[in-house]
Amino acid sequence: MDMEEGNEAQPPPPPQEAPEAAEPVPMDQDEDQAAADPMEDEAAGGDAAAAVDPMEDDAPTSSPTPSAPSATAAVDDSTVARKRRRRKKQFPGMIPTAGVRVLRASSSSAATAAHLTGIPRRRGRPPTNSHVRQARELDSEALIALAAGFPADTLSEDEVAAVVIPTIGGTEQANYLVVRNHILALWRSNPLSPVSSNAALAAIRTEHAPLVAVAHSFLSDHAYINFGLAPSILSLPPSPPPSLPPPSVLIVGAGFAGLAAARHLMSLGFKVAIVEGRLRPGGRVFTKTMRSTAADYPDIAAAADLGGSVLTGINGNPLGVIARQLGFPLHKVRDKCPLYLPNGSEVNSDMDARVEAAFNQLLDKVCQLRQVVADSFPHGVDVSLGMALEAFRAAHGVAAEPEERMLLDWHLANLEYANAAPLADLSMAFWDQDDPYEMGGDHCFIPGGNSQFVRALADGIPIFYGQNVRRIQYGCDGVMVYTEKQTFRGDMALCTVPLGVLKKGDIDFVPELPAQKREAIQRLGFGLLNKVVILFPFDFWDGRIDTFGHLTEDSAQRGEFFLFYSYSSVSGGPLLVALVAGESAIEFEKKSPMENVEKVLETLRKIFSPKGIEVPNPLQAICTRWGTDRFTYGSYSYVAIGSSGDDYDILAESVADRIFFAGEATNRRYPATMHGALLSGYREAANIVRAARKRANKVDSPEKTDVNFEVKDTDKDDNIDLDDLFRTPDAAFGGFSVLHDPSTSEPDSTSLLRVGIGARKLGSGSLFLYGLIMRKNVAELAAMEGDEQRLSTLYRDFGTKLLGLDGLGHTGESLISRIKAASKK
Repeated sequence: MDMEEGNEAQPPPPPQEAPEAAEPVPMDQDEDQAAADPMEDEAAGGDAAAAVDPMEDDAPTSSPTPSAPSATAAVDDSTVARKRRRRKKQFPGMIPTAGVRVLRASSSSAATAAHLTGIPRRRGRPPTNSHVRQARELDSEALIALAAGFPADTLSEDEVAAVVIPTIGGTEQANYLVVRNHILALWRSNPLSPVSSNAALAAIRTEHAPLVAVAHSFLSDHAYINFGLAPSILSLPPSPPPSLPPPSVLIVGAGFAGLAAARHLMSLGFKVAIVEGRLRPGGRVFTKTMRSTAADYPDIAAAADLGGSVLTGINGNPLGVIARQLGFPLHKVRDKCPLYLPNGSEVNSDMDARVEAAFNQLLDKVCQLRQVVADSFPHGVDVSLGMALEAFRAAHGVAAEPEERMLLDWHLANLEYANAAPLADLSMAFWDQDDPYEMGGDHCFIPGGNSQFVRALADGIPIFYGQNVRRIQYGCDGVMVYTEKQTFRGDMALCTVPLGVLKKGDIDFVPELPAQKREAIQRLGFGLLNKVVILFPFDFWDGRIDTFGHLTEDSAQRGEFFLFYSYSSVSGGPLLVALVAGESAIEFEKKSPMENVEKVLETLRKIFSPKGIEVPNPLQAICTRWGTDRFTYGSYSYVAIGSSGDDYDILAESVADRIFFAGEATNRRYPATMHGALLSGYREAANIVRAARKRANKVDSPEKTDVNFEVKDTDKDDNIDLDDLFRTPDAAFGGFSVLHDPSTSEPDSTSLLRVGIGARKLGSGSLFLYGLIMRKNVAELAAMEGDEQRLSTLYRDFGTKLLGLDGLGHTGESLISRIKAASKK
């Protein structure tokens, strides 16, 4: 048997083609669709440190830069068919303000569609079939936008920041949303061909052509449309750059985030180069080809995903779009997951259902507790999820019998697997803060492995491999990236290294990163999950299932080989993967690979030998060790005690419009996922474009060349504290306060709204959120009873979204400047 360890340094062998994957097994119907709950797919940010990984054997097949083959570590799954993992949604008061909204049945959408398309609305008569059909199409398009990550009935934060419309709320916003959703639906209906603004305009009245142009430009810049690897997309000419010569961007890390950003920036006319520590692209997504060396089984081979492996939720998932473009088949991860006791007997179905129900009830109790805590302690108190669960388990006598306790431990291990952390380290208050954004649909494997995505994304991108980044220096004139071998200079830099590398401090930032970002890096957790991947001479387990579980008598070892993945259907050979989660994942790395593999075989024999099934000797085995891997120092992020979803946003913030950050740990909505990393790369590409345009406009605008004048004026404004102005607001009611535009008293003018959020704390004072609202709507809000009703009306009827001050866009900045200027008179 060939034995490999997941983090030994080896010279990479020549590139090998992955074995041809078996045809996907027909997708089974879910036995319990309502109980299924998709888990995160694996994280995939870029990697940046240096050290050759033992899993570096599949070199990049196409890179324009001469270099060694490829490199990067693998992050392990947080993905099992979630029939057995129900994560609790937050209570309404704790759901982030940018949360997903539910489409309401309303006739207003049909009226807006009729207005845009020129169809007169008939009053006092039943709707015609065409009107009914139109309303259904509008709702369908809104659902597509929802799946793509947009709020269904208001602007996204990025749209507000991009000032897609001059005034938030009202008819123009409603029209814009219909146009935006229509363009998204056109693209998703056929992602093999780019969507032009003319094609979108075909179904929209010509008077709304400016809205079509704005929406199309925004969606293109942010890679919501016309992205990916379809030939027709790749053949599109690059857009004109924001300035000449084209701005240059250095990207640290060739994971999904770095590759996505690089490809998108190149399409927008930028000059791009990726600096990668390993000898291959892919970040924490890596497929290794395992081959038999045994004379009796010379032709057995399989493609093993040592890191990210499952597409979690195919609805709206950009990786699903790219898979369709590349013609990759999808294999649904089947929900059936039998559980086996230590003696090999299958868990009684009645007991299984009873303990699973009790487990979910414990989560319910924790949700109730955290709501009470939030109400009772306005400055915020957090404890570990594990402590809360154990307290309720003991208080209610849950799982008092040994078999019941083993079964409950299995569910707890599954929860630790989903978060890559022991429950003792998870925040009770915010561990599931990303739940409102989970993508729906099936969870799928890609037959042949996810490195197929990597190779396709990396094709044609300049990547410098084997460059161990040690320092990133930035200033008003650009950035410099220092490696152990050479120095790279550019206008801007995008850092996509895993959170574990940032925590370790392996890269020096000069000047030092802002204190807020450094604190967020330390607050967020970066967890660990390991795998034992074994190639057997034949499939001795039930190939009709994709997962099966194993229970242990020792609660301290509940995460050790608790779940097995069968990859026979998608890898091209008889491949089995054992997962190690929680505290067991940490202890796992202290043992030798041979010891760990032998223990997996012992576990399998206990399961199958009583059934008269012999477990054969392995042909090859690999043990991962992501905790000690210098490219990652772990697997993927989680919300630790004292942290919150806000820390993901803080990590995503740019510094001086020169240093930008991407990767799964910068994506509040989709952390610990492959698609989260990909989307963060697209997000930062758009932010880089915005910064480059802003810089180009400053250079090109004569009225902005007097830097001393601008700085002086800005300094005057900065001396005025906005909090002081809100001490004497123009209107105040409940937790709301309002400052009106001093330059006008028109009812349709914009006012600045501030809402106090008292139940959260990031370590410094109270949290305030801001929004833009029409003056005429202020009195209506003031007349309502209770802030809950006001917030509901704010979102539902006025289309106002609460954001940080820096998310209000140019409209908000201009309003604040006028308010400050008026206060000086």
